[in-house]
Amino acid sequence: MLRLKMAGTNLGIQRMAIHALSGIVLAGSLLAGTAIAQTKLGPAAPVSYDNRYEVYGGINFMNFQAGQNLPKRMNFAGGEALGTYWLTRRLGVAVDYRGEAGTTPVLPNPFVNNRPLVYMNMLMGGVQYRGPKNHYAAIDYHGYFGASHGVFNYSTMSVPAGSVATTGLYTNRTKPIGAVGASVDFNRSKAIAVRISPDLIFEHFGTETREFFAISGGLIYRFGKR
Repeated sequence: MLRLKMAGTNLGIQRMAIHALSGIVLAGSLLAGTAIAQTKLGPAAPVSYDNRYEVYGGINFMNFQAGQNLPKRMNFAGGEALGTYWLTRRLGVAVDYRGEAGTTPVLPNPFVNNRPLVYMNMLMGGVQYRGPKNHYAAIDYHGYFGASHGVFNYSTMSVPAGSVATTGLYTNRTKPIGAVGASVDFNRSKAIAVRISPDLIFEHFGTETREFFAISGGLIYRFGKR
């Protein structure tokens, strides 16, 4: 029964991520094929996308499971910082950092009755590919891979060492993690844009690879002419 519930949850998360990423692709198609009328909301100066560097900072929300056998998932909230070096107008290399924290449900046990706090630090590297773009907005696709360190004992340090497993939480560990997705950048000026970026997250904290959904939003600053 537990496996059936977990499978249903995984399917729901995957469908949510697929719908979000499909929406980004559809938006990119519309952006590429439709001329947008000039409005006062658009940037004043032409946006040429000829910058060499780009930095992004924003808030991030991510779905996760803090123990392989826990019946329910949790939600992380935190921040993201991304730096990109554009090799060409289309292709760039990037370094991405994300810090997340949140509370999680645990298995019934005599030691922890509340939702303990867990947190995670992720460092990834990868590529960005700039897709459809115009004066007002651009679609970027990305793929990152790296390592994630999870701290799961922050609220359970007083639990006897031999009894931590009764909570269902992972032990503290560093494991591989990856993110694939796309972003929509709404230009405020040539140098500044607002970004919305959904991701499909792949992690291997347990004995199998699992998928989760994440989304972030924040500001981009472009600089350095290529």
